[in-house]
Amino acid sequence: MSYLIPFSEKQILHKIKNENPWWENGEIDPHYSRMRKRLYLELFLPLVYESEIKRAIVLMGPRRVGKTVLLYHTIQNIIDKGVNPLKICFLSVENPIFNGLSLEQLLLFYLKESNLNSNERLYVIFDEIQYLKNWELHLKTLVDTYHEIKFIVSGSAAAALRLKSNESGAGRFTDFLLPPLTFHEYIDLKDLSDLVILNEKEWNGVRKNYYHTNQIETFNQHFLDYINFGGYPEVSLSKEIQSDPGRYIRHDIIDKVLLRDLPSLYGIQDVQELNSLFTTIAYNSGNEFSYEELSTGSGVAKNTIKRYIEYLEAAFLIKVIHKIDITPKKFKRATLFKIYLTNPSLRSALFSPIDSNDEFIGNMVETAIYSQWSHNSDFTPYYARWSKGEVDIVSLTPNRQKPQWAVEIKWSNRPTKSLKSLINITNFCNKNGLDKALITTIDISETKEDDGIVYDFTPSSLYCYTVGKNVIDKKIKTTNLAINH
Repeated sequence: MSYLIPFSEKQILHKIKNENPWWENGEIDPHYSRMRKRLYLELFLPLVYESEIKRAIVLMGPRRVGKTVLLYHTIQNIIDKGVNPLKICFLSVENPIFNGLSLEQLLLFYLKESNLNSNERLYVIFDEIQYLKNWELHLKTLVDTYHEIKFIVSGSAAAALRLKSNESGAGRFTDFLLPPLTFHEYIDLKDLSDLVILNEKEWNGVRKNYYHTNQIETFNQHFLDYINFGGYPEVSLSKEIQSDPGRYIRHDIIDKVLLRDLPSLYGIQDVQELNSLFTTIAYNSGNEFSYEELSTGSGVAKNTIKRYIEYLEAAFLIKVIHKIDITPKKFKRATLFKIYLTNPSLRSALFSPIDSNDEFIGNMVETAIYSQWSHNSDFTPYYARWSKGEVDIVSLTPNRQKPQWAVEIKWSNRPTKSLKSLINITNFCNKNGLDKALITTIDISETKEDDGIVYDFTPSSLYCYTVGKNVIDKKIKTTNLAINH
C-alpha cells in the first residue's frame, strides 16, 4: 500500500532527528532541564518503567499544566538510568511535517533513522496525540504489534482523550491525569517550602500530617497569588504573564477547549451557549446551582445545560459537588448541587485578579481548597445543606451512611471570638455524633472546646497546603508500595 506524503523521506528523517537532540549529547534542551520538576513525575515514572504489563500510557490533563515538560523530564530520567539516548524517541504529532502519517509510519521512520530494531526495549513518545484522527486505533495496533516498545502518548484535549481511551484502550492503555498545580506544588515550584513546618495532629484517633508557618502574612500572600495565578506552572513563574493573565489563560486554556476541543468532540453547534454557561459558572464558582435556574437564566434548554456541564467536567474545567441533608440519608443530587472551577485562577483570567478583601474571596478560597481534594480520586466530598444551615465539606463513610468529619471554610477570624457563629457546624456535629470540627480562618491557629465538641481553627492557606501535600504524599506512598511488592 502506498501513501501520499507531502514531505520527502529525507525531510521527515531530518525533523525526527531535530526533535531528539539527546541522541547527540545525551541531554534534553536546557530550557526544560532548568525547570523544576513537578511532584507528579514521581508518580508517572513507575508507569514508564513497568515492563510486566504491556500497556501504553495516555498522559492527559487540561492545557498548560506541564505535560510536555513532564515528558522531557521523563526522558532525562531514562537517560540518567543508563539507557542509550537513541532508544528514546519524542515526536510531536501536531508538527505539519508529520501530517498524514500514521503512528506506525512515524515509528518505522524513527527505527530507520536510529538504525534500531523493534525487538529492543525502546521508549516512543507521541506528544499532542489528539491531532491524529483515530489515534486510539493506531495506538492499540502498536501495543498489540510491538511488544518490547513502551509507548507514551499525551494530549491536551482531555475530554476526548479520556473518552477514546476508555472506548478503545481497555486492557491496553493506562490513563494518567496531570491536574493543575496544588498549592503545595505551587510552593514547591517557587522553592518556598522553607515557609512551612510539619506539625502532626490527631484526628479521630489517627495522627495526621498538618503544617504551620511562622510567617503567616507572607504565606497568605503566596496563597492569594496561587488563587489568582497558581494553577499553571508557566503562569506561576512568569510576572510578565501575570500582568495579563486573561490573554494567556483565556486564549491557551479556555478558548481552545470551549471553541475547539469540546465542539469537535461532542458536535456542539452553538459554542456561544457553552461559553456563556462556563462564564456564568466561573464567575459564581462555589455557588449552589440547579438545572432549572441555569436554564431560566441562560435561556438554554435544561437537558442541553445538563450535557454541557458533563462536557465541562470531562474537560477538567469544573467539578460538580453533590448535596446531603443535615443527615446523609436524604440526598438531593437531582435538584441542587455546587460547581467549582478545578482551579481558581481560571476565574481571575476571565475577569480580574482579586485581593484579600474582594467580595468573592470567600468563594475563591473555597474553590482553591476543593481543587486540592479533586486530586484525590479515592475521596468524594459532599456539602451539607438543610433548611436552617449549611456545612462546606463533609466526608462520608464508604457506604455513605455516616459522616466522618466536617469542615467549615471561612476567610475570617470572627468565629474564633464567638463559637455561637458556628451554629451550623455545631448542629451538624451534634446530629451526627461528631466530637470535632475544623474551621478555617485568615491567620489564626488555635483549638477551643465547648459542650463536647473540639473546634480546630487553622488558616485557610495552611489547610489548603496540607490537603494538597497529603494527597500527593499518599499517592507516592501507594505507588512505592506497589512497586516494592
